[in-house]
Amino acid sequence: MYEILQATKVVTDNIDNKVKQVEEALGAKAAKSFDEYCAMCGEIRGLLTARSFITDLTRNMEKLDE
Repeated sequence: MYEILQATKVVTDNIDNKVKQVEEALGAKAAKSFDEYCAMCGEIRGLLTARSFITDLTRNMEKLDE
């Protein structure tokens, strides 16, 4: 169980890092068009959704382990 929790931590950390990279790129006006801006925002939304699913799964696994 511990190994699974460690793995989910690594994945959520990687997601957080990627979200930060995209947010910084948006802040630096890296999007050259509205379509690029929308794509970058969509990427953030998708990453945060995945992170939410992983966090919920981790919580449920921890509850089952108790």
